[in-house]
Amino acid sequence: MHQKADHRVPVLIVGGSLVGLSTSVFLGRLGVRHMLVERHSGTSIHPRGRGNNVRTMELLRVAGIEPDIKAAASLLADNHGILQTPTLVGDAGEWLFKHIDPGGGLARFSPTGWCLCSQNDLEPVLVDSARELGGDLRYFHQMESFEQDADGVTAVILDRGTEERYTVRADYLVAADGPRSPVRGALGIGQSGPGDLFANVSVTFRSTRLADTVGDRRFICCYLTDPEADGALLPVDNKEHWVFHAPWHPERGETLEEFTEERLQRHIRRAVGVPGLDVEITGKASWRAAERVADRYSRGRVFLAGDSAHEMSPTGAFGSNTGIQDAHNLAWKLAAVLDGWADPALLATYDTERRPVAIATSARASARSVEHSHPGFAPAPGVGGSKRGGILNVVLGYHYPHGAVLGADPDRPIVPDALDLTGRPGTRAPHLWLRRANRRLSTLDLYERSLVLLSDAPDDAGWYTAARGIAAADGVRLDAYRVGPGADADLTYEDDSADWAELHGVTADGAVLVRPDGFVAWRATGAVPDPEGVLREVLGTLLRTG
Repeated sequence: MHQKADHRVPVLIVGGSLVGLSTSVFLGRLGVRHMLVERHSGTSIHPRGRGNNVRTMELLRVAGIEPDIKAAASLLADNHGILQTPTLVGDAGEWLFKHIDPGGGLARFSPTGWCLCSQNDLEPVLVDSARELGGDLRYFHQMESFEQDADGVTAVILDRGTEERYTVRADYLVAADGPRSPVRGALGIGQSGPGDLFANVSVTFRSTRLADTVGDRRFICCYLTDPEADGALLPVDNKEHWVFHAPWHPERGETLEEFTEERLQRHIRRAVGVPGLDVEITGKASWRAAERVADRYSRGRVFLAGDSAHEMSPTGAFGSNTGIQDAHNLAWKLAAVLDGWADPALLATYDTERRPVAIATSARASARSVEHSHPGFAPAPGVGGSKRGGILNVVLGYHYPHGAVLGADPDRPIVPDALDLTGRPGTRAPHLWLRRANRRLSTLDLYERSLVLLSDAPDDAGWYTAARGIAAADGVRLDAYRVGPGADADLTYEDDSADWAELHGVTADGAVLVRPDGFVAWRATGAVPDPEGVLREVLGTLLRTG
């Protein structure tokens, strides 16, 4: 056993990109001390990973940083849709979709929406938030090795600036160290899936005249389909800064050195359709798209999150969003165990819940690349296929048939064909606008630091009293709210026609238990003879303490 160390923290995070930083923010919000080490000297400088979906924005809203993210994303606030066209000259081509939320229907399901914020703009916001919450973030520090025993993990860290080494003792380690994860390799965890899909060279460039050719087409991404110069064009500021993804074929022996500045300039000009376009190359980075999922998400006290756990085609921006949602799922469970109100066995549900979601989502990401004819992607026979619903069912509709849930339907697909947020156990809890002490809030704003029990006002069935009694006696982080139109309600309706019970699939004398991550853990569709006994048994099963 390795007990001596220079530093002791409950959680050590390896990797300081989007997922590692999100883990830091979520743990900080829950009061969990932690250290983050990142081998690079700072945050990302390349504008990539820009699509933050509505579920991710819900989590960042509850974390209190949605306004800062929207401010960082203001330059692209009016960009919507994906265009596919031979060139940008003239009116040829078609919109694969012009608006991600046509008609504003998303407002029925969520208090927020999609946000187009590039990784290089989002990461500094996460850094500021993480540090304000007490996170010990150490850039240009690299974990060289680690060992774990029954009581914790001991890691050796190199300060790349001073070349000094120090040791960190942590109860748990979270590896957000990318697709070639050294931690996953050290644990001997394999991967499954189709593997490499395609490769691109991502180019940042400056062009003062391209905006004139683009005109008023405010796209998120434009797929340019000239067979001799296909690629994807993405705006950075809609004025003079742009990104272009050019297909790269290493499987044919093509090397990165062949992508000279002159070749890239010619490629971009032909793809856009303007031979004399001014193109100043300002940066270049290669990347490979793949579909792989780790065979397990943890071993002992070490957990994988983000790209170390799964790789996905970039179409639909599912990868980074799935990773951030991994971090959120894991954070509340780590906090519950470290705070002592859940058994360490709860942590096994991280793999049980999140790995099937990654498998289903990565398959959907590859299928979407086929649907969009992503440049450079020549899928093998049988890859892709027909559309299965829209994107919302993937983003908001996935569910956990097993794990820290009771009463979930194991026969429903992980990602359903249609969105069905009706309070079923294992699904994201429904959104409803309410008021508390003259403050407007969504039901989703209630879920972060504790389990939450919703029941009717007045509480004739005894759920409210039972929950408060258990929280006081057992030390479980459990809040209870009575919802209704009257003065005895803790939460009142903003819309008089609303009915929380109907929305959550229960009667007025039932109750719904929601986890800190906003997923329904269990529900009682009606009254029971002994609500305290039932609720105590449910909590014991969910938290693995019973």
